[in-house]
Amino acid sequence: MSLRFHRLARLGVLAAALVAAGGAMAQTAICYNCPTEWADWGTQLKAIKAKTGITVPADNKNSGQSLAQLVAERASPVADVTYLGVTFAVQAAKDGVVEPYKPAAWKDIPDGLKDPAGNWFTIHSGTLGFMVNVDALKGKPVPKSWADLLKPEYKGLIGYLDPASAFVGYVGAVAVNQARGGTLDNFKPAIDYFKALQKNEPIVPKQTSYARVLSGEIAILLDYDFNAYRAKYKDKANVAFVIPSEGTLAVPYVMSLVAKAPHAADAKKVLDFTLSDEGQAIWAKAYLRPVRASAMPKEIEAQFLPASDYARAKTVDYARMADAQRGFSDQYLKEVR
Repeated sequence: MSLRFHRLARLGVLAAALVAAGGAMAQTAICYNCPTEWADWGTQLKAIKAKTGITVPADNKNSGQSLAQLVAERASPVADVTYLGVTFAVQAAKDGVVEPYKPAAWKDIPDGLKDPAGNWFTIHSGTLGFMVNVDALKGKPVPKSWADLLKPEYKGLIGYLDPASAFVGYVGAVAVNQARGGTLDNFKPAIDYFKALQKNEPIVPKQTSYARVLSGEIAILLDYDFNAYRAKYKDKANVAFVIPSEGTLAVPYVMSLVAKAPHAADAKKVLDFTLSDEGQAIWAKAYLRPVRASAMPKEIEAQFLPASDYARAKTVDYARMADAQRGFSDQYLKEVR
């Protein structure tokens, strides 16, 4: 054989190796809003890699930032999947930046917790309340109600995520609004509440603030049960979770396949995994209520507040909640911030 033939053969082998390496590198799916600290996405992302071979980099956007970027990138999408508060997912479907996909466990998801066409589906839910670093209160009583947070003794101790941007912030606004007599057509009670709360100089971050509660920088955060239980049972912090006496809101968190996803096949495997027995068990162990009820271990459920407390957590028409979101955000920015 000629030297030229050997060189060509070597080049062919090298090219094949590069293609194979490229194929291996392509085992990546981009998720918008999969932050390591939130909802124990860190463990979930590691499990996805171990089980499917697909790398999903952590991403610290919130729901609002994710939707804005999906819209901006509509012509040339970067993300493959996204994790959103349900109202943002409803809007994402309207904006045409997600597309239908019915994952393997589709039939196990109750009606009302999935878009009938498959544009979004719930993976888990949370209940909003007060995540309280008891030590950071320095002897002050743990607040039990929305009204308590307005007391001057809590000045400088309260935090809530920006309700004009972060989904959990908007959930807090809807929760306090409903608890104080408002409706999805009338946010005046919430606006008045946030105005009054300004006297206590609240901290209003845009992103998840779990670490800031553990450090004591924020003593009382409007946040979900799953973050509070994680702090208490996993991080062994002196943290309490309070479902306010006037009532609160339970809400689903959902996932979607991005329209024209660059890695659609891998994206679908990621979405399937989040609803698998293993994926759902990871959410449950992170104190989220898995959408497939059978995945909730009894010993984990026993660590939640009693059912009598959870009876104060209500649901709403989430599609109407989505429709009201932009109007509320505008009102909040105009009148509160």
